[in-house]
Amino acid sequence: MAGYQAALASPPDLILLDVRMPGLDGFAACRLLKANPVTHSIPIIFLSALDEPDERVAGLAMGGVDFVAKPYHPAEVFARVRIHLELSGLRRAAQPTALTPAAMPALHDPDEVVATAAMRLIEDNLAAPLTLAGIARALGTYDKRLSHVFRHYVGMTVFAYLSEARIRRGRHLLADTDMSVQQIAEQTGFSSAANFATAFRERVEFTPTAYRQAMRHPAVRP
Repeated sequence: MAGYQAALASPPDLILLDVRMPGLDGFAACRLLKANPVTHSIPIIFLSALDEPDERVAGLAMGGVDFVAKPYHPAEVFARVRIHLELSGLRRAAQPTALTPAAMPALHDPDEVVATAAMRLIEDNLAAPLTLAGIARALGTYDKRLSHVFRHYVGMTVFAYLSEARIRRGRHLLADTDMSVQQIAEQTGFSSAANFATAFRERVEFTPTAYRQAMRHPAVRP
């Protein structure tokens, strides 16, 4: 947590972030950093003693630019840092105008950052069996705080947002893909096609099949 606060107080050019840390772990810190406009664009390189493909993919998916497995050679880390600093510099140079201190994004309220990070985590993990405690833990907070800030900034409960997000993703997949209803149910976190169809009809007032047909024939679009 101290490192996260330090990054907010004086944003660095690059962050080396250990995945396994006491308190706020590296993934939780990354989610919060990427949810805050002050630190969103800072390159993050993860360090981890676990060289697991799923962990590497998770770190990159949430915004990390690189992943270095321990034990590592210092020269390799220095090389990767140099490469990503150069890439970051090129991206800044390509911007039409550099941000002046007055034009820098304002520091968001810490609770707003948590709510934003929670929304992104939910959207990125719709197929997973999400729980309130699990989402809170993944953001380095606790369930009661998460519930409070989510209601305040999003205007609904975490699970209401999760339900809306799953149906919204289902609508997109029905309209834009040829995936079966069963496949879409799996992609959106439902245990079966029947459960997905029931929830979808309650929200949209169309069955998934009827919705797909209507979207492909605009004259009867819902």
